Amino acid sequence: MPVPRPTLPQLIEQLASEMQSRLPGVLARARRSLAGVLVRVFSGGLDSLYKYLELLIRNAWPDQCDEEELPSHGARWGVAQKLASRATGSLLVAGEAGAPLPAGTVFQRGDGVRFTVDVGVTLSAGGAIVGITAEQAGQLGNTAKDAQFTLASPVDRINSVAVASTEISGGADIERAEPYRARILERIRRPPHGGSQDDYVGWAKEVPGVTRAWCTPNGMGAGTVAVRFVRDDDDDPIPDAGEIETVRQHIESVRTVTAELFVLPIVPLPINYVISGLEPDTAEVRAAIIAELKDMHTRDAVPGGTILRTHMNEAISIAAGEHDHVLSSPAGNVTCLPGELATFGGVSWLA
Repeated sequence: MPVPRPTLPQLIEQLASEMQSRLPGVLARARRSLAGVLVRVFSGGLDSLYKYLELLIRNAWPDQCDEEELPSHGARWGVAQKLASRATGSLLVAGEAGAPLPAGTVFQRGDGVRFTVDVGVTLSAGGAIVGITAEQAGQLGNTAKDAQFTLASPVDRINSVAVASTEISGGADIERAEPYRARILERIRRPPHGGSQDDYVGWAKEVPGVTRAWCTPNGMGAGTVAVRFVRDDDDDPIPDAGEIETVRQHIESVRTVTAELFVLPIVPLPINYVISGLEPDTAEVRAAIIAELKDMHTRDAVPGGTILRTHMNEAISIAAGEHDHVLSSPAGNVTCLPGELATFGGVSWLA
């Protein structure tokens, strides 16, 4: 049975009534009387105690606790907050044949983000491909293939400009509070079952940067488990080969030994929207519609699943400021093949 929390005026009235009943003639409701001052002082103290009790009760539950309390709840359930991770990849470095490139050499992007060479090499006639790691953990280290880098300090017989020979990926910021809270609650609601479908999803989401994951029992034949995942916080949520291998290695380190594991790439199926007759047709409303459509994809899209046209219209309609619209395309539901994931492909606006 819930206990109503008295407000400060109610506490003042309760204490004033109590004091007057026990000390007849005392002016407990008079502001400047001694009794009135004592009533308000004690009521303020009681109100502070109630507030502190509310804080304790709120922080006792992971679904409503403050952000600062989440790590303690996570530790209780064995769910650690994902720390920031550093981006890794490869550079094609040119220079004179036989020139040494020592480990720890620093290259930097045009915006000043710095990367260090993992293992020293000696250049051949065509140069050398070297592994690099971002100095600072976080998404800012993720870099597209063919991006240019320059040496932070000259190195003898090494060209000052190098090119990313692969996508530099895997960088992730520290896990935000609400996704971390969701993982803790998921662990409570779906406890481990020694290698169940939910276990594989949970193991994949323990890797920094992984936001959604799916498990398909017998996905590659009898006795196999297929796992797919995305990284919604990256510019491109579809993971590359290095990120897939990172997830595979992590799951291999914790999974049961009774099934063969396959961590498979997602095949994106972009949905291109055509919207006409938008009212009011402003930049703010367009931006709100795009945000709602992206959010709908995050909620509804699963590999091999279907995005309902009614949900597309709903997402557009709930955008802030939207009054009316016509969804010209897609003309119906969009169904993915096994392994495909419906992704947001952009919006074309017609008058």
